[in-house]
Amino acid sequence: MLIRITQIHGTGTRRGTTFHPLPRHKRPPRPESAPGNTTPLAYTPGVTHESRGSTIDAPAPRRRTAIARSPLSRGHDTGRHPENAGRIAAIEAELHRQGLDAGRLDLATRPAGLAAILRVHDLAYLDEIEEISLLGGGSLDADTIIRADSWEAALHAAGAAIAATDAVIDGRAECAFAIVRPPGHHAGPKRGMGFCLVNNIAVAAAHARSRGLDRVLVLDWDVHHGNGTQDAFYDSDSVFLLSLHQHPLYPGTGAASERGAGAGEGFTLNLPLPAGLNDAAYLQIFDEFAAPVIRRFHPDLLLVSAGFDAHAADPLAGMNLTERGFSALASRAAAIAADLCEGRLVAVLEGGYDPLALGRSVAAAIRAFDGEANELEPATNQDGAPRGAARDR
Repeated sequence: MLIRITQIHGTGTRRGTTFHPLPRHKRPPRPESAPGNTTPLAYTPGVTHESRGSTIDAPAPRRRTAIARSPLSRGHDTGRHPENAGRIAAIEAELHRQGLDAGRLDLATRPAGLAAILRVHDLAYLDEIEEISLLGGGSLDADTIIRADSWEAALHAAGAAIAATDAVIDGRAECAFAIVRPPGHHAGPKRGMGFCLVNNIAVAAAHARSRGLDRVLVLDWDVHHGNGTQDAFYDSDSVFLLSLHQHPLYPGTGAASERGAGAGEGFTLNLPLPAGLNDAAYLQIFDEFAAPVIRRFHPDLLLVSAGFDAHAADPLAGMNLTERGFSALASRAAAIAADLCEGRLVAVLEGGYDPLALGRSVAAAIRAFDGEANELEPATNQDGAPRGAARDR
């Protein structure tokens, strides 16, 4: 099977390159009961969930998506850096405002053990983070700050991702969302970068494999390419990485030609996208190119590197998604997980640097993971143009 990867512009013009999503000799058989490989997902129209106050009197019904938090997410004080503790505060405030924290399983978490992190990272690199923290702080590069508590904060963030993964594997939750920082998907085996110290999603993927799951897929919709996750599994056929990201953009990786190497050849699929895409374009790309590949791989667990910096309001990128777009992506991911892997889905927070947009987008994604219906069509401005359409920056 050949998939044509395209870059969809606002006008609908396309250009692309041919890509083999998985070498024939490495493609796992698809169970006969699984849906067809290229059948588009049905999308049920419903009500739009705008932000609203929490006025719940009766006990809330049990919600499907559990939350895993780190007690140190409000530590790791980076000051006025874009990746700061205010991100977590904004998410928690919005969840409370919308009443989404009621009736929800709040998972107990603990720091990740060294053995779990060593499945992804080299010991020398971990020693470096710990040493810098013990010395009072410093930095890995101009973007990546380490404070005295950053090592512990990184361990707790990775531990929350593991706790979310365990809850889903054990059946204590259908879905789980690890709302943690520091983020992780730029941290590679030998070096952190891009605000990231320990790669939380990669640690969760490796942990799931250690628990006996054969096929783990990481769907990364952060606007920046998850180069660290790619590096962690680039030569391995144990984890499939599928990334949608703006390109060119930091960190400069994520070309469609980067497909894995050795045993991992064909287990990486990058979908590099031009700046300015709105909700409708993202959903078209997901439906035409991402969803069929996920279905063909047929994972036992779907992990989502849930960055929200493709939002139109985000200061660090040039995409034009809205909360409705993230809701739709989350709905599609949950529907695929329900079809292929008994609903097992774990999301881990990555980027998103406009606090208001981040809080609302996370809330919208959690509603979608909970199974609430959403509208397919993107919201419009008063002039009828799509909200989040391309604009001057």
